[in-house]
Amino acid sequence: MTDRTLHISAPSPASNTPESDDVAAAAGGDRRAFERVYRAHAERVYSLCVRMLGDRVLAEEVTQDVFVRVWEKLPGFRGDAAFATWLHRVTVNVVLTRRKALGIRDHRTADDEALDQAPSRGESVGDRLDLEGAIAGLPKGARTVFVLHDVEGFTHEEIGAQLGISPGGSKAQLHRARMLLRAALTR
Repeated sequence: MTDRTLHISAPSPASNTPESDDVAAAAGGDRRAFERVYRAHAERVYSLCVRMLGDRVLAEEVTQDVFVRVWEKLPGFRGDAAFATWLHRVTVNVVLTRRKALGIRDHRTADDEALDQAPSRGESVGDRLDLEGAIAGLPKGARTVFVLHDVEGFTHEEIGAQLGISPGGSKAQLHRARMLLRAALTR
């Protein structure tokens, strides 16, 4: 195992939590601490991967890729942002890289197309309120901001920093996503 050092600049007293201790230990090469970090965040990372990729099997694979990348990059985590924010950014980068490698340009997946061609099961409220399908049908930018804000709980400032857009741009995309979702769910 190689030596690892954690470059965290002047941690505040509030950052001395069991998670920050695990992150610091994992950055130092402690595999058990990394396993605890993995268990604490794997479900959230997987959920984000599913929403961005639209394919559960691929999302499982990419989730593993994310944590491999985190293990490699963790020694460079400086603590300037919350660990969850940094992890989210790593996840988005890995997903975008995978999408590019697979040649996925459109926001729709083969699963979405199959759903479009599936016969209608009736007009119950449950059928019309297919939130997952409606989210998957959003344009890429609006969907990403919607998932980051309304599902993952990031602020517009954090989203702007992660995506390289202004907080106002994030707010505009979120408003657009909500309007499109409302229209899709009331059809």
